Amino acid sequence: MSTTALSRTTAAVSLEAVSKTYGTGPTAVRAVDGVDVDFAPGTWTAVMGPSGSGKSTLLNCAAGLEHVDAGRVLLGDTDITDADDEELSALRRTRIGFVFQSFNLVSSLSAAQNVELPLRLSGRRPGREQVLQALAAVGLAERADHRPRQLSGGQQQRVAIARAMVTAPEVLFADEPTGALDSTAARGVLDLMRTTVSAGQTIVMVTHDPAAAARADATVFLRDGRIVDRLAGADAATVAARLVSLEG
Repeated sequence: MSTTALSRTTAAVSLEAVSKTYGTGPTAVRAVDGVDVDFAPGTWTAVMGPSGSGKSTLLNCAAGLEHVDAGRVLLGDTDITDADDEELSALRRTRIGFVFQSFNLVSSLSAAQNVELPLRLSGRRPGREQVLQALAAVGLAERADHRPRQLSGGQQQRVAIARAMVTAPEVLFADEPTGALDSTAARGVLDLMRTTVSAGQTIVMVTHDPAAAARADATVFLRDGRIVDRLAGADAATVAARLVSLEG
């Protein structure tokens, strides 16, 4: 069992002895293997590891996108381990934000309409000012009426972040948020994420990029579904060296 504690404060998200297996019999793959980890409020944690180490599965389990086979997942004081789809959908509309590498914007909707979508899905009637404030926070208020095809990759990712943040979630999960961006756009997205953390947001981010991980407060490393190390405040070269050591 792997054990990593990122803080002694009450965790924003906790995984307790979590395991997740795909398939059965001799072809079964245990993607996450007995992981214990806490993510403290107001911190930014990067998750890294070799290909197939279980990074995205860990993120999906923590965010309630996948059910675990064993262990518990807690969002603050709420045990979401056995939550049904309706309960998890409600959590994702209110307490959890998720940013995907592929943006997942609705192509037929404007930036503003994409941002207000989770509010509408949760039964709220978003005001124009609230939506514009969310876009202004990511530097895109003037692009509110543009559709995704009229935006650059970096701008689309910032719209996706605004959409994830508009409900004021307790935790923002991000799966390779800069993976499809050039270096300039990636830097802008990472700057934005640092700003949100400075304002109290909790972020858990999967990345393959040591430079992106170095922007986080700490990096946890997975291998074969287990957390094997944690570095706090490490620079990109140190993070890269540790990642290479796990790939051998």
